[in-house]
Amino acid sequence: MRLDKYISNATDISRAEVKRMIKNGIAAIDDEVTTNPAIKVSPGQKVSLDGSIISASKHRYFMLNKPAGVVSVTKDNNHPTAISLIYEHRSEELQIAGRLDIDTTGLLLVTDDGKWNHRVTSPRSKCSKLYAVTLAEPVGADYAEQLANGVLLDGEKHRCMPAIMEQLDSHSLTLAIGEGKYHQVKRMFAALGNHVVKLHRFQVGDIILDDDLAEGDYRALSDTEVACIL
Repeated sequence: MRLDKYISNATDISRAEVKRMIKNGIAAIDDEVTTNPAIKVSPGQKVSLDGSIISASKHRYFMLNKPAGVVSVTKDNNHPTAISLIYEHRSEELQIAGRLDIDTTGLLLVTDDGKWNHRVTSPRSKCSKLYAVTLAEPVGADYAEQLANGVLLDGEKHRCMPAIMEQLDSHSLTLAIGEGKYHQVKRMFAALGNHVVKLHRFQVGDIILDDDLAEGDYRALSDTEVACIL
């Protein structure tokens, strides 16, 4: 990583100000002063600024209780974005790990760790996503079997991975899926001849949305929660 980016990421100092400080000769790598902001910092090297050691910033992980009407993108000219609800330094570096539709609510994971993001979203990781689903028409007697066998979505060549359904009442159920196709849950029930009227994600892997986290609020994940996404 470039020295100026390394220091800026680890502090609240802007990139422009960091460059100025480096050019003024107050930055050092392994106690050797450098005035080159573009010099690369390798893992294990010691970086100091005006004699004080700068520790590399750690990756950040958050859970957000996404409200309806918020889009799961970094920028949008027409709607509020999930990232705009995260009031953190360098929020522009955050990524959404597994998007939710604009009208879907619930657990949204946000991070600046690209590898962790990939583990959350890749079907190969078998990271299950759990939803509470409310349907317009009654739950069919054969839904559980069809979902377990894999539903063929409109426009797709291959069936979905097996999904696990648990019926709650005549029109509602919980659904566990292991992948994240575009509008997948809604399209699955459309393929079964029904229509989703309400969709809420409450769990990803072993990470469960806090019941006391109000819509639009977020918190940092614990080390245990981060580590459960293998």
